[in-house]
Amino acid sequence: MSLDHDPSDLLPVVDDYRSNQCFVHPQTCRWSCGNQCAHPAPNESENEYFGAVAQRYVSRRRLLGFGALAAGMLVVGKTTVVGAETARAQSAGSGSGLNFTPVKLDGSDRIIVPPGYKSEILIRWGDPLFLDPGTGFEFGKQTAAQQERQFGYNCDFLGFIPLAKDRALLIANHEYTNPELMFPGYDPENPTKEQVDYELAAHGVSVVHIERHKTRGWRYTLGAWHNRRLTGTTPMRLTGPAAGHPWMRTSADPAGYTVLGTLNNCSAGITPWGTVLTCEENFNQYFANNDQVADAAKKAAHKRYGLPGGASERKWERFHKRFDLAQEPNEAFRFGWVVEFDPHDPGSLPRKHTALGRFKHEATSTVIAKDGRAVVYMGDDERFDYVYKFVSDGKYNPNDRQANFRLLESGTLYVAKFKDDGTGEWIPLIAGQGKLTAANGFATQGDVCIKTRLAADLVGATKMDRPEDIEVNPANGYVYAVMTNNSQRGTSGRPGTDAANPRAENRHGHIIEMMPAGGDHAALKFQWRFLMLCGDPAKDKGTYFGGFDQSLVSPISSPDNITFDRRGNLWIATDGQTSTFKKNDGVFAVPVAGPERGYNRQFLSGVPGGECASLVFSDTDDTLFVSIQHPGEGSTLEKLSSNFPDGKEPRPTVIFVMKEDGGVIGS
Repeated sequence: MSLDHDPSDLLPVVDDYRSNQCFVHPQTCRWSCGNQCAHPAPNESENEYFGAVAQRYVSRRRLLGFGALAAGMLVVGKTTVVGAETARAQSAGSGSGLNFTPVKLDGSDRIIVPPGYKSEILIRWGDPLFLDPGTGFEFGKQTAAQQERQFGYNCDFLGFIPLAKDRALLIANHEYTNPELMFPGYDPENPTKEQVDYELAAHGVSVVHIERHKTRGWRYTLGAWHNRRLTGTTPMRLTGPAAGHPWMRTSADPAGYTVLGTLNNCSAGITPWGTVLTCEENFNQYFANNDQVADAAKKAAHKRYGLPGGASERKWERFHKRFDLAQEPNEAFRFGWVVEFDPHDPGSLPRKHTALGRFKHEATSTVIAKDGRAVVYMGDDERFDYVYKFVSDGKYNPNDRQANFRLLESGTLYVAKFKDDGTGEWIPLIAGQGKLTAANGFATQGDVCIKTRLAADLVGATKMDRPEDIEVNPANGYVYAVMTNNSQRGTSGRPGTDAANPRAENRHGHIIEMMPAGGDHAALKFQWRFLMLCGDPAKDKGTYFGGFDQSLVSPISSPDNITFDRRGNLWIATDGQTSTFKKNDGVFAVPVAGPERGYNRQFLSGVPGGECASLVFSDTDDTLFVSIQHPGEGSTLEKLSSNFPDGKEPRPTVIFVMKEDGGVIGS
């Protein structure tokens, strides 16, 4: 979710990344990631690119006729080969339960859902969460103090935690801000301190108590005890190997254990013990002046994470010295982490778990291994970066919730290597092992955690096409890894294709199924295969939809966040169809087993400039919550492309979808 699109998608291939200009929505890249896509990919290692692995994977299976190695069906050009497992599934009956009339790609300024469904607004940017006087929303006249008591901007991840019948907590991340759509007359070259402080307050996370009413659907509860805001200035604690590390110390925190705020919270996950793991993604954009950092090792580490050499796009360093690397070269090391907090306790202290590594975290998916250890899957959302997992040292105790709060403070971090025979391995990132030596800058595990990308470079991990959401399907135990897109793969002077990233100029993205050895998520081996190679089959011969008849599927581009219904069907939110299809992003549903495996159907269409950033089901699957992020992005307040949701200035909004007869979504 870091880039709503790759701006080079609509441009000719050029040798100089910096000559690329975003002709579609320049503000998207400016505010979501600090124009990272207009610069060379930070990964300059010689590690193999997934696209090359994928090409050999495809060739190998075509040569062998999908014999013993075949795990499914793959389309190569117009040749269709059916694997034994898929054939068995097709004869076993569907069981998907999906039965709705698909909607079509659309560009209008309205939410579209299938016949028999309705969508409603749950909560918007600026809606008050507390019963304080003066916290009502008034566009253009807001203060930072007010925003700290209101629902934040650009809602992304959505989590649903049941409390009782018809009562739940909704968790919403607030990834970044679009100041040109927040402040009338905004000057991007000269923001004011009041505007910057307001944006800091608009970042973070909201915890919102919601209730279901028989005739009104879901409504949020103003003033509920559980309601909470985390912002860009909320105190947080560092845990794990990097806590107290010399590179984590600043003038404001000489011990290196306390951080102010969380930034660029993209997706997240809910742990089996009921806490939230919110993820810091494109933190690079908030910092400035890496060229002025005197320490060569720190400067190199910052460069690997895409921090700018000069001024930042946001100019926050003018008012807060912690964002100026020339003054505080260590502050950026305190971002890029997974943050755990307890949504059931509004007074609890959030913790940044350094043991899980530092990179541009998209999301987390936590499961319990066969021996009781906690396993967290993660992706680093950057062109040519990696897929990771963490395995805790301690074991999950279903009878001691407080003990589980320490599980993510120690364990082993791994990075994935995909092979062209459809297998893969998890490579441990442990200081002192292999190339992770003191001579290479990894004297301690804290070094590995702070410079995770550099450690993964050394051990030979596979370069991927922007790993976004990675989730475990509770119905089959498989891991589904989403690669959103990477139009620069295989172009002049850039990494080529491989088995797991099979398409050059991958504009539409793909989804991979990973099967842990023995069904054990702590295992060091896995098998993998494609579920989908996205695109429009009518125009792109390189698409693949689990072997399903491609003439029947809905076109889809840039898959982003995913979730599963109780039947195990995969539901996908997209982020980038504006640039590839010239249509709005949406929500799609696809079975992963049975004769309908790969039958992709569009369920919802969003609004212009808006990303369908995240989605989650209620505990009974009779409601689907969807976050409509940055509606109108790419336009201005003077000439808006969207007036969602109220016919006025666009406001990021959480909506919910229900069947008119109250039944299960998708049925």
